[in-house]
Amino acid sequence: MSARTRLFRPTGRRLGAVGLGCAGLSPWMYTRPHGDDQAWASLLHEAVDLGITLLDTAGVYGEGHNETLLGQAIAPRRHEVFLATKVGLVVDDLATMALHRDGRPAHLRNAVEASLRRLRTDSVDLCYLHRVDPAVPLEDSWGALAAMVAEGKIGHLGLSEVRVQEAEQAHRIHPVAAVQSELSLWSRQSLGAQAHEEDVVGWCARNDALFVPFSPLGRGFLTGTITPDTSFSSDDLRARHPRFTSPARAANQRILAPLRAVAERHDATLAQVALAWTLAQGEHVIPIPGTTRLSYLRANVQAAHLELTARDLAELDGAPPAFG
Repeated sequence: MSARTRLFRPTGRRLGAVGLGCAGLSPWMYTRPHGDDQAWASLLHEAVDLGITLLDTAGVYGEGHNETLLGQAIAPRRHEVFLATKVGLVVDDLATMALHRDGRPAHLRNAVEASLRRLRTDSVDLCYLHRVDPAVPLEDSWGALAAMVAEGKIGHLGLSEVRVQEAEQAHRIHPVAAVQSELSLWSRQSLGAQAHEEDVVGWCARNDALFVPFSPLGRGFLTGTITPDTSFSSDDLRARHPRFTSPARAANQRILAPLRAVAERHDATLAQVALAWTLAQGEHVIPIPGTTRLSYLRANVQAAHLELTARDLAELDGAPPAFG
């Protein structure tokens, strides 16, 4: 079965409808992955073979390790992938994942140059401002990155975790080609459904920008494999996440009920239904689930072929909000 694609409007290029978040291939937010760089290189090559185009990394993931891994693995196939990285966050302590924001133009330029060296490329297809630095005017940070677009070191610019007002402000200076934020059945804030939320997904559609959901599987919860009794190691961010306390995990099991009902009707996994729901939020949406398992990688790609009915979407949209 061929991979489904979606249009990257700024260039007219077709990208795989499901991308790959690569952070989990390095010691970062979750338990240290059980494998080595050779195993992750094989997984990356399999991803490209399956039609995954968008590979997502960042300078802070593994304090540079993730970019180095991608750079080594995909060098022979650089022309086949749409490579995205992020700058503007700095690691203070890798063990505790302590970070700070740095949107100063000089820092961003140095960070992009360092990313290009690690990625073994002269130009990255998409570079996000990982977070807006409140201590630096957005126009200064965005202008510095736009200058590197003009120099050919960056193809397109994106923003991560921003409000609509910030996206509009940046867009007036240089086109915003993508916005990356969390979106899944248990994190729906980017759809602007509630009065206090903003429709960032809709803003992207109106402005021909990709919306790239990270954690589309709810940091693993929406796969149905995490129970109230599941334990997390101390180096796993979920050990400190409010939605992953034992009481929260027990309360959030109710979110899985509509997922299971839809999955049974389609003979699909819960993860595939969760991804299909995310894809159904717009033709400009490309989720980037992460995985270290080839079986999950293959299943994630097939989620793009799962056609949800109006009944399916109504049931999933009716899932209760997450607790925690």
